[in-house]
Amino acid sequence: RKMTRLCICEMCSCGRHRCTHQPTALYKKGSKTNVLSEYSEKYPAYKGHTQPKSLKPQLQYKAHQDTMEGTTTFRMDYIPYMVTRRPEKLQAEYKPKPGEIDLGTTYKQDFNPYEVQPFVPWRPKDRVHTKNAKLDTVPTYTEDFRQWEISRRELTKPDTPFQPPSAKFGNSTTFQDDFIHRGLVPRESYKPPNIAKLSDTPFENMTSNKLSYVPHALEARYIKPPIEYKPSSQPFQDLTTQRQDYQGLPSQPTKSCKPELLKVATDKPFQSSTEFRDRFQQWPVSLRQMQKSVEYTSPTEHMDLTTTSHTDYIKHQIQPFVSAKPFSLPTTSSRPFQGNTTTRDDFQPWVAQRQSMIRKQEEIQRASGKIEDLTTFRAHFIQHEPQPSFSFKPQNTPLWTDAPLQNETMYRTEFMPKKISMCLAGFEYPPGFVFDNCDDRGHRFFRKMTSADKFETPKEMVLTA
Repeated sequence: RKMTRLCICEMCSCGRHRCTHQPTALYKKGSKTNVLSEYSEKYPAYKGHTQPKSLKPQLQYKAHQDTMEGTTTFRMDYIPYMVTRRPEKLQAEYKPKPGEIDLGTTYKQDFNPYEVQPFVPWRPKDRVHTKNAKLDTVPTYTEDFRQWEISRRELTKPDTPFQPPSAKFGNSTTFQDDFIHRGLVPRESYKPPNIAKLSDTPFENMTSNKLSYVPHALEARYIKPPIEYKPSSQPFQDLTTQRQDYQGLPSQPTKSCKPELLKVATDKPFQSSTEFRDRFQQWPVSLRQMQKSVEYTSPTEHMDLTTTSHTDYIKHQIQPFVSAKPFSLPTTSSRPFQGNTTTRDDFQPWVAQRQSMIRKQEEIQRASGKIEDLTTFRAHFIQHEPQPSFSFKPQNTPLWTDAPLQNETMYRTEFMPKKISMCLAGFEYPPGFVFDNCDDRGHRFFRKMTSADKFETPKEMVLTA
């Protein structure tokens, strides 16, 4: 009997699960690697060479020897309960409607088919002319190239052997030989003294504005009395069209199509056994031993601090460098500092006052009496009693009825609940199947589980199922 195998791509019924494909190749890669290379062929092996030993400590796990307590707060405080499966809700069977569906369209009725001949291309077919002769792949460059003998070019640079002088180098310049230091001579200033010339006459601060301006007295400003507020004697009409026209209609509240949530309760104890509790092994645990550090001991021998620079260095007697720059003497004098300038000497401060504002003399005389604020509108206006306007709009009264409101929709009448099915390819190990093998392209194949496979399958596959 041939056993059928299914792939994840074949099990998927929702179209969202695929096998992880591996990159394709023309040849399969074997397990053995090519060890033969140019380096391994030409490298001569030396005898007597050993690899240096590593002083790095090995990372080994040291297991504790004491016993481990397997009690936790979850095990001490946990109370097991019995859990039963939730009863499934029976779905109503789907009953198709009697009759046949009319699939005729106006396109099928009015369309006239025509006979169409296949398209014949005008371009001739490409013919490949093959020959059995061997292809000559020698290019014209390799055939016509002639290699010339190149000789080394001799240098045309003349030989100029340099011989350093044996006499001592004189570092004095012409400036140092010819310069004679004569000191600093102070120069006299020919600038005239900047002394201000004071005047004995008083300052004339009289202007035409001060002589011609005549001050006048100002009258008090007229203040207009405020108008008193008189409230209306009629009551306020706060009735709107919404309050006047709206009247509630008698109707029933909408019914919910959501199924009722029934609570599932059971008295059976909860199965608290897990894979970790069944397969856990207690290992002996001991305290970690601390490694003692090695005490430092100072060396007893004397340390040699000499270097090659100290031993090979030869000290020469060299005269210090003498600067040929003349010494700068301080330019200090015992005379007092002359800080007078032409501005300080010639400037004479005057007693100045703030200039008053220049105003033009008024030509028109202001009125002395009280202004009359009575206008023609106030004098001729006659107040009349307002008359309300009559509305000719028909009354928008609602139509009352005793019939109940029809709140049924097409969705409520024609809705048929369907059973929700789960895709088998969404599980890591599909229920009812056992993993068989995986091919080169990355497809994972499963076969149906038999009675013999139930004892061989690992517990992880059963739990996921």
